[in-house]
Amino acid sequence: MFLSNIGIPGLIIILVITLIIFGPKKLPEIGSAFGKTLSEFKRTANTIMSDEVVEEKNVKSENQVEK
Repeated sequence: MFLSNIGIPGLIIILVITLIIFGPKKLPEIGSAFGKTLSEFKRTANTIMSDEVVEEKNVKSENQVEK
């Protein structure tokens, strides 16, 4: 919604404001922390999704055994 309408000029403005606020020395640290956070989020989401699939299979197999 909001992010799909940013475009190149909007990204440049955000980058300049971020550079002014945090400075050039902190920017790589912030990017690294953001990347680590994003990868941890993806890993956790994949783990949760795979756990749900395993639970669904177990419930289906238990239902078939009961019949």
